[in-house]
Amino acid sequence: MRQRFKTSEYKNIGHLTRSIKLRLMFALDVVMVLIPFLFIALFFYEGRMDRDFSLRVNWLFILLFAVVYVICAIAYQVFQIQIVRIQELVYSQILSLVVTDFVMFIIIWLVNMRFPNVIPMLIAFAVQCALAVLWAFVAHKWYFHSFRPAKTLIIYDHMASQVNELLKKEGMDIRFKVVGVEHVSKFQNGDMSRLEGIDAVFLSGVHSHERNQFLKYCTFRDINAYVIPRVGDVILAGAQRIYMLNLPILKVSRYNPSHEYLFIKRFFDIVLSAIAIGIASPVMLVLAIIIKRTDGGPVLYRQVRLTRYRREFEMLKFRSMIPDAEKDGIARLSTGDNDKRVTKVGRFMRRYRLDELPQLFNIIKGDMSLVGPRPERPEIAKVYESRLPEFALRLQVRAGLTGIAQVYGRYNTEPYDKLLLDLTYISKPGLAQDVKVMLATIKTLFIKDSTRGVDAGQVTADISDINEYFRKNEDIKDAED
Repeated sequence: MRQRFKTSEYKNIGHLTRSIKLRLMFALDVVMVLIPFLFIALFFYEGRMDRDFSLRVNWLFILLFAVVYVICAIAYQVFQIQIVRIQELVYSQILSLVVTDFVMFIIIWLVNMRFPNVIPMLIAFAVQCALAVLWAFVAHKWYFHSFRPAKTLIIYDHMASQVNELLKKEGMDIRFKVVGVEHVSKFQNGDMSRLEGIDAVFLSGVHSHERNQFLKYCTFRDINAYVIPRVGDVILAGAQRIYMLNLPILKVSRYNPSHEYLFIKRFFDIVLSAIAIGIASPVMLVLAIIIKRTDGGPVLYRQVRLTRYRREFEMLKFRSMIPDAEKDGIARLSTGDNDKRVTKVGRFMRRYRLDELPQLFNIIKGDMSLVGPRPERPEIAKVYESRLPEFALRLQVRAGLTGIAQVYGRYNTEPYDKLLLDLTYISKPGLAQDVKVMLATIKTLFIKDSTRGVDAGQVTADISDINEYFRKNEDIKDAED
């Protein structure tokens, strides 16, 4: 026992050392991108300001840049070098710099009371991008040279384990070295000998009794456990912690956020949507003209969707398919690039989600919110719920223009996984989470996997194919029972 705690002490020292090194690396990133901005602010913009505003003494101005950049970096996972692919890391940094420099340029404009020269800011941005790319490659190489990949074991039950394939697909096999994929039955009678020498464990579809045994063992042995949750787990994660009957108790209830949060959320929905409509109106006008001239069909496409409390509404989109794409009356899911019904301009709009712009009017009307689960068609939702009743829990909140499933999933993420992601948002409502999702949405606009259609072999075509998907994945329901 003493040896075990001594080993844990050594591990804690190692964790502390790693944490300090990572924070120093992150601080270096912030300083590197701050220097070019500080240079042009001190030696160009300050001398042209009308007001007595000295950047040399006003450290709040410098601090503001750092704060905005750090917020964006956190939202875009810049500081997650241990789990983010290097290409995505570079892209996230550049996007963080775009947002930060834009905010700071607006502030300089407001302080100066006239439009400043944009050339110095663009030069600073170019230098920042070069430094950011350099930092990303150095940080990535340093991390995986300094810290060996975690020796990983994947344990699964009813749900067929696809974690190993996903780790490889997402480029995370450099972080986790999978040494085995085992069924939970191989750990009968509490025999955990197979976990000796393991650094990390993934638990996929393991039921609560067995899972608790693994979690306690991993915690005691200082093994990182990554649990792929079920619906009940996600709901419990949002439980209110109270102390009653001399015990810590978790209170679980339906979606019931504060009235203040709902009021502020609705206020920002209206204000931000109105601003977005004003800014995007020239783009929407051009798209409307192009769509009309392409084939003479209607500009807008109206489709019945479900929102809070299962209320039906007509969701607006720019038409991206040929007229009468569903004239046979059968509800179909798009298959993206493979869908012959999508027009050329439609593919362009879908690539950057421009076809979704008319939904800003749905938000002002009150049918939708800026952030929330994407609205589903009644016919398709009915099929989902017949095989997965928990899918109806998404209707506790108003449907959204964007959501966690769109930010952290993919367009072709399977229904069960989308449900888990949406319930993660519903379980912990808050303005900070809404802001984070909106910031992260910008990142997804330029990632192909997040905007493409459903791949062949997944949930494709019409309702009969959705039923076929569930028939082939019966273990999804088994995992919930």
